[in-house]
Amino acid sequence: MVDRLANSEANTRRISIVENCFGAAGQPLTIPGRVLIGEGVLTKLCRKKPKARQFFLFNDILVYGNIVIQKKKYNKQHIIPLENVTIDSIKDEGELRNGWLIKTPTKSFAVYAATATEKSEWMNHINKCVTDLLSKSGKTPSSEHAAVWVPDSEATVCMRCQKAKFTPVNRRHHCRKCGFVVCGPCSEKRFLLPNQSSKPVRICDFCYDLLSTGDMSSGQPTRSDSYSQSLKSPLNDVSDDDDDDDSSD
Repeated sequence: MVDRLANSEANTRRISIVENCFGAAGQPLTIPGRVLIGEGVLTKLCRKKPKARQFFLFNDILVYGNIVIQKKKYNKQHIIPLENVTIDSIKDEGELRNGWLIKTPTKSFAVYAATATEKSEWMNHINKCVTDLLSKSGKTPSSEHAAVWVPDSEATVCMRCQKAKFTPVNRRHHCRKCGFVVCGPCSEKRFLLPNQSSKPVRICDFCYDLLSTGDMSSGQPTRSDSYSQSLKSPLNDVSDDDDDDDSSD
């Protein structure tokens, strides 16, 4: 089915419309063999609060951006190669329902659909696209993924020392290796994580010690279900970063 659509006028027209919605700031999306599988609005769990984002699933990439005018204009385009993607379902809890993790070596995050049916459709289509890509390329699924950041609202104190309280002066930071919310003194070190940046990035002391000894197999937290608290408390904590996708700390 995908192969038949690849060279169709309807598919070319649909992809052109998506390109136009992102405007000159977006990357060109039309290439031979690319097919737009589907699109829709998903709620992405950002650093400070959940936000609606427009997602486009192609047969080889996943594209998303901020909604400026629904179906007319989007910005801050992000392109994720599907061959690097793995997805995991998230259990429903409270107001956070119908969610799953999108995990890649460079960036990982949680998204939520409006209904269970929509979640199932998204996950099935993504999995099929990834499987087809890997089958054609002969590559194996990626085994390394960036940590999903714990939302700011889940941590009133440093998740490592368990002592430092966050205030307008004592700001929140995120460890790029484990995703925990940590204080400045617990995350003064930098370490090169090539999949995430060409420069050394902030990591907590705990992860630094493990990385320095080459022992990341022990003591690493499992965080597949760590997002369910983010809507349970008022989102009025102070953070040093923008809650959009490319926070610096």
